[in-house]
Amino acid sequence: MSDLTPFEMDKVRSILGREPNETETGIFTVMWSEHCSYKSSRIHLKKLPTKSDRVLVGPGENAGIIDIGDGYAIAFKIESHNHPSFIEPFQGAATGVGGILRDIFTMGARPIAVMDALRFGPINDPEHGDRNRRIVEGVVGGISHYGNCFGVPTIGGETVFESCYNGNPLVNVFALGIFKHDEIFFGRATGVGNPVIYVGAKTGRDGIKGASMASAEFDEDSKDKRPNVQVGDPFMEKLLLEACLEAMRTGAIVGIQDMGAAGLTCSTCEMGSRAETGIEIDLALVPKREVGMTPYEIMLSESQERMLIVAEKGREAEVFAVFKKWGLDAVTIGQVMSDGMLRVKDHGKVVAEIPNRPLADEAPLYDRPHNTAPYRPAPMEPPAELRMEAPAVSIRDLNADLLALVGSGDLCSKRWIWQQYDYMVRTNTIAGPGGDAAIVRIKETGTSVAMSLDGNGRYCALSPREGARLMVAECCRNLSTVGATPVAATNNLNFGNPERPEIMAQIVEAIEGLVEACIHFETPITGGNVSLYNETLGEAIWPTPVLGIVGLMKTAAPVTIPFKEEGRTVMLLGGLGNCDATRFGGTQYAKVALGKMWGLPPALDMDYEKRVQSAIRRIVNEGHVESAHDVSDGGLAVALAECSFNGIGAAVEVSSAMRPEVALFHEGPSRIVVSTASPEAVESIAHQNNIEALRIGVTMKERLRIDHNSVTCVDSPVEPLRSFWDQALEYQLTPQHA
Repeated sequence: MSDLTPFEMDKVRSILGREPNETETGIFTVMWSEHCSYKSSRIHLKKLPTKSDRVLVGPGENAGIIDIGDGYAIAFKIESHNHPSFIEPFQGAATGVGGILRDIFTMGARPIAVMDALRFGPINDPEHGDRNRRIVEGVVGGISHYGNCFGVPTIGGETVFESCYNGNPLVNVFALGIFKHDEIFFGRATGVGNPVIYVGAKTGRDGIKGASMASAEFDEDSKDKRPNVQVGDPFMEKLLLEACLEAMRTGAIVGIQDMGAAGLTCSTCEMGSRAETGIEIDLALVPKREVGMTPYEIMLSESQERMLIVAEKGREAEVFAVFKKWGLDAVTIGQVMSDGMLRVKDHGKVVAEIPNRPLADEAPLYDRPHNTAPYRPAPMEPPAELRMEAPAVSIRDLNADLLALVGSGDLCSKRWIWQQYDYMVRTNTIAGPGGDAAIVRIKETGTSVAMSLDGNGRYCALSPREGARLMVAECCRNLSTVGATPVAATNNLNFGNPERPEIMAQIVEAIEGLVEACIHFETPITGGNVSLYNETLGEAIWPTPVLGIVGLMKTAAPVTIPFKEEGRTVMLLGGLGNCDATRFGGTQYAKVALGKMWGLPPALDMDYEKRVQSAIRRIVNEGHVESAHDVSDGGLAVALAECSFNGIGAAVEVSSAMRPEVALFHEGPSRIVVSTASPEAVESIAHQNNIEALRIGVTMKERLRIDHNSVTCVDSPVEPLRSFWDQALEYQLTPQHA
């Protein structure tokens, strides 16, 4: 059965000049799926900035590459495995890690870091809580299993819980690797007559049509799609990594591509299309682990841990010797042709013959209707109680509200998750899970790479354009807070059904917000992923773009979040900010304490944000602060609580015309909490950057007190806050407490 539309079937007939057979129809179906072709988003993705002096390889290859100096480069990318992780959480997440790792080492780079951005339905949901809990446990287990066994550190990420992900969890995985400039490889089938070599694991029936399954909404029968989910073997992938890198060093390889989505189909036609050559293969030569597989099944299988290599003719033996050493299959299954065709044979008989370019680079593009307002799940107007004149004293118990916030699913410690990951393997992790940014050192250069993943579905649901801009700003701020200069980005765009104009409008608005912010913060997009049709029974997820940004810094002991000593000045770089009732409705306070959502995201001044980031980088790198933490989810009060969780709290005074709960919990950007023994130095650098640097308090032992206009709003020992924050997720995951 074909998932092609009638229009697409007519186009297939026009390309072939005849009726396609079953195998050809299957090949077109997966290659023209949303997952492989980006047919609804490509015309808009072309707006993204993709170039800078550091960018060596941009979009279009398996991963983007940037120069980091001294002859070294890093390759990085983010990919989704959303649909498979709903159907089979453990294997869906595990093979998501395996796939992104292959994207990195197929470029010639050795993977050195993984991060993940996870989104689930609430585990205390009355109707879906049990299923959500199983998905959380399965996804985390799959990520830890694959990463730990492969031997790559999982060093950070983010985890969010919202009801819109009840039927569609999001599993976005980022990976980064390092290599020298002269070790870069491309997925191109160059050199007519060169052999095409299949290497790695044998082909089975797992994952057949996985790409087209990932390009469709879920319905009542989605649970029956388990055969579409691949099964991973991280130990096999470790062998494949070492064998591929060693084979690359022989000089015998001219092109290499992993068999990811659409498997053998994708790797053959994309390699041929990029090089404008043809590829001819014989499926009888493909190593198989199951008998009786049809050409359709072999071409569409997404069995894991497989690569396709184009070698220099006459040097095949060098490649075979390397893979034999590592105990892996390596078989010549075809050759590069001059005619631009994908020609598939089975025991010498042609079973598919299709031009490469229309399959890959010239796949159909759609300018889907989007001339409508993006879908909003919330009203614009704030609740009546927040439209009242600001009282001098809050009518709420802000101590209790702060406790509820730090123990909420989004803001509590994710220790239960990251303690399952080996985040120190390879001994290069300088800052791991739990910080504003993760950092790995590059031993060969004296440079460190900082990484941050960010996304905010609440903000983007209220305004996709503003939410996307805020996401870029926060990601760059996280890097700047540890002293790194943001240099490049990769994105994962998670949305609902693009055939609905109000959803397509979300996609376009979010992309245009990314364009504006990435240009402003000088972080070109080097590649990424688009995951659409994240809907179940017609209910779409909130628009959820996720951004991974990398930054560069000199290797040094990092400045971290916790206050270090009592008696230090607490300062708020960027100032208190301002927030009206309309801009308060997407905050964690509105979600947790008020149970409501409305209005617009926080307002962003990108020029001011950029100056704040420039100032904090200099302040950190010149050694003027002992701790630094950006103010984001949960606002100033939550940031101060998080700074206190090592036992050193603070006494803070906030003077503001805003209501107490707004002043303490609004999420206005461009703000960073620091503690310092040199407040004058911080103020001087802030003044030079034309930003505020307020002295708001002093650190003290074991207690957090926050006054608003001389009225105490929060006064708590640090330990109960820390304990509730630290244990909340594990407690919620225990079935009897969920």
